[in-house]
Amino acid sequence: MRVDVVLLPGDLQPQHLSGRAVVVFDVLRATTSMAAALAAGAREIRIFSDIASASAARKSCTSPALLCGEQNALAPPGFDLGNSPPAFTPENSDDRTLFISTTNGTRAILAARGAAMMFIGALVNASATARAVAAMGLNVTLLCAGTNGKIAMEDLLGCGAVLAALNSIRPVIEESDTTRIARRLFAAARLDLLAALRESQGGQNVLGVNLGPDIDFAASLDRLDVVGRVVGDPPVVVAAGARV
Repeated sequence: MRVDVVLLPGDLQPQHLSGRAVVVFDVLRATTSMAAALAAGAREIRIFSDIASASAARKSCTSPALLCGEQNALAPPGFDLGNSPPAFTPENSDDRTLFISTTNGTRAILAARGAAMMFIGALVNASATARAVAAMGLNVTLLCAGTNGKIAMEDLLGCGAVLAALNSIRPVIEESDTTRIARRLFAAARLDLLAALRESQGGQNVLGVNLGPDIDFAASLDRLDVVGRVVGDPPVVVAAGARV
């Protein structure tokens, strides 16, 4: 299995997508929140590039649904939920359709639509994601969403966690130094992922709006045994194994 890491959606090339399984990471916080929502029983998560599109689509939905996302790290006015992983509970998410737009994560998913298969990854479901990806038998691209067009350390840590889990399943050929950096970064930080996430610029942004518990949740390696698979176009995230 060949694995590459791409630091930003803008760095994607056709060879990163064609015939490959792509895992998208926005550890702080979109892909972590999506994993939390699926673990809480969400039926599906519909992906949008901007809050206006998400809001308009939600208004046309007649089934139980939630409008979720963030702008400048906080829930936009009129949204049911923001982008905080602990906020997604069985009480508010079970059997519901979620409409979500975030600054970085949802746009990264949209950028990777040419992949043969796509998953959403995070620290909280790294091992489960690795098992699902390995079962596909494809070469793999681990895509970081970044933060406002800049490299995000927390996303590289997520890549490193999935890479480590993949290495425990089958031999991995690292295709770039970026992949090796992700592996070494995770190995160096894995005993205190919370400190690493809090130190990152993304973590500082979250702390700046008094959402420290979001970081606590996102740093919890393998707390969730759920895998988000991206299907369709426009893209929808569902739990792997769900009927679509």
